[in-house]
Amino acid sequence: MFKKSLIALAIGGFGIGMTEFVMMGILPDVAKDLNVTIPQAGHFISAYALGVVIGAPILVGIAGNYSPKKILLSLMIGFTVFNSLSVFASSYGLMLISRLLSGLPHGAFFGVGAVVASRLVAKEKAASAVAMMFSGLTVANIIGIPLGTYVGHNISWRYTFMIVVFIGLLTVIAIRFWLPKIEKSEPIPIKQALKIFKRTELWLILAITAIGTGGFFAWYSYITPLLTEVSGFDNDMVIFILMLAGLGMTCGNILGGKLADSFSPIKATAILLSAMTLCLITISLIAPIQWAMLLMVFVTGAFAFSTAPSIQMLMIKSAKESEMLASSVNQAAFNIANAVGAFLGGLPIAAGYGYTSPELVGACLAFGGILLSISVMALRKKRAKQAAAQA
Repeated sequence: MFKKSLIALAIGGFGIGMTEFVMMGILPDVAKDLNVTIPQAGHFISAYALGVVIGAPILVGIAGNYSPKKILLSLMIGFTVFNSLSVFASSYGLMLISRLLSGLPHGAFFGVGAVVASRLVAKEKAASAVAMMFSGLTVANIIGIPLGTYVGHNISWRYTFMIVVFIGLLTVIAIRFWLPKIEKSEPIPIKQALKIFKRTELWLILAITAIGTGGFFAWYSYITPLLTEVSGFDNDMVIFILMLAGLGMTCGNILGGKLADSFSPIKATAILLSAMTLCLITISLIAPIQWAMLLMVFVTGAFAFSTAPSIQMLMIKSAKESEMLASSVNQAAFNIANAVGAFLGGLPIAAGYGYTSPELVGACLAFGGILLSISVMALRKKRAKQAAAQA
């Protein structure tokens, strides 16, 4: 499974994961240097997420007639150039534009990369190959983000983005030499490709992503105050606990790929979302107990990211003639989940219900994902009965 081609995709995932999440760690440093407030600097996070949502469908739609290798190379060259703008950004406006542009290749890279990864291995190992690509994103939470945060705090946040640029260049080289030439699919007119959005099943899968995985973000967005205010950990311990969560994400991502290969992706998704629901409820109950909290941080991180390969394969299999477009749009849905989860998770905190309340919001969102997964299964069963009746 550790093919050079998959490692090339994983390196790209590492760079993307680092640039997306490291901003949260270096936000005070960026705000101070650019002479803006913390809430204003938070716009840089929102700008990146907006770039992902905009770029995912548009870039894949534009590049659809080119070979997957050329598309991935172009995306990572753009990623490298746009992140280099952050190194030299001297004002709020320039940094905002840089972050927006940096987000554009994100969803398209993971969308196209997931399809490519599934084609590089035997059919029965497709989900595990997709998980291998996403492992770069999870490893970034263990190594890249702590490193970038440390560099940002102790040297300069601009050097943090120089590291991201270096990883981008490394990915370009790796894709150029390690990724084999993959024949492009028969060109499909954009009007025909967009017909996949007429399918009820596709919208249900996007809803699973946007709502079900939003449960994770409702918890993770407020994990720092939960750890310090409720569990009683020192601030210095938070970065190590987040690394523990990242380790859980990495393990869960690999196991999720194997589970999706063993069962159907939709069944795997329903099972994993059920586990995540139980984990979030458990956290709300045991948060004051430090040893239990450490265990649940790892386990919840594992179950949360174990859904990624199964949902991505679910989308790919549901849109066979427009896999790259559908897969990329699903990445946009993940970022919508990030925004929805963080927003809804913050509402009970603002209402005075404390830092254990977002976990219950997250559990409701994850449960919503379970219901949507059951709806997909019911829809498929209905279609199968109709097909049998017509035969």
